Amino acid sequence: MRLLMEKYVLLAMFSQVLLTFTVMVVMGRRRFSAARNKTITMQDFATMQLNNAGDDVHIAGRNFINQFEIPVLFFVACLAALQLNAAGYVFITLAWGFVISRVIHSIIHLGSNSVKPRYYSFLLGCLLVLTMWVLLVMRVFAL
Repeated sequence: MRLLMEKYVLLAMFSQVLLTFTVMVVMGRRRFSAARNKTITMQDFATMQLNNAGDDVHIAGRNFINQFEIPVLFFVACLAALQLNAAGYVFITLAWGFVISRVIHSIIHLGSNSVKPRYYSFLLGCLLVLTMWVLLVMRVFAL
């Protein structure tokens, strides 16, 4: 049973990694499209002065950076849960909920960029990671 739990945690982590790489590809395509359209030059990449790039380029770059903020807390919680044998059904549900919230957040951010739903999906992800950490601490300290 424990091995099955570990597999589900690892799959959630891998899904978050795939999201990060997907956003990286979107960001790269938007940047090179801007260079092809002459809104930025290839030389602009040397110093990453992409000020003349369109909003879609900046949004994709910002979303990529987002993948290295709260998700870091997610990965650490997952690794700790795996190491401490603390990954149960609730933890796995929270982990998958986080990944789904990040996918939704990225779809909104890279698409319509509607602030309110994007904020709610971000907030939900933050609360899920916080809950993962609380659950992890409770399991380790038998609270």
